[in-house]
Amino acid sequence: MAHVILGLLLLAPQSLYGLIKNFEAGVALVYSASSGSIKRALDTLLDRGLIEVASVEPGGRGKKVYRTTEAGRQEFHDWMTGELSGTNLEVAALPRLFFLGLLDPEDRTPVLRRMQQRAAADLVDLTALEQHLDAMTVPAEHREIVAYQRATLAYGLASGRHAVTWFGDLADRGGPEHL
Repeated sequence: MAHVILGLLLLAPQSLYGLIKNFEAGVALVYSASSGSIKRALDTLLDRGLIEVASVEPGGRGKKVYRTTEAGRQEFHDWMTGELSGTNLEVAALPRLFFLGLLDPEDRTPVLRRMQQRAAADLVDLTALEQHLDAMTVPAEHREIVAYQRATLAYGLASGRHAVTWFGDLADRGGPEHL
């Protein structure tokens, strides 16, 4: 969450309301967040010195506009160019892909290759699970249940193969403008 907010603030200084609207308008397609979680993340980023209040608009409520600090820009860059963590590839990769244009062109392909490698590693794990299941004997009373579990696995395998190819093609072509 914090890194997504840093990315949005690198695009333009924004208020809490602006961040919430930007989540709803674009980032929510790849990363969901509540207004409360955005506010908590803003407070944490402020406490860590990764963002600062750029201005306070006049009026009764004194709406604060936030911007990244140099430390925030470095934190964002380190996250973008670092290893993908977590158990869900889409949650790890898609927010980075969304903000990939903020990186220098020479930094983008290595990030895409890490996404491709992560997809390939996940695919290896799913393939091993498929092989393990192939070796099991399923009792007759569980065959319908297992059939849908195997369908779920088949979806994961197909999705994994697609991700490996898609991220690789994007890296090979040098970005989305060449798709």
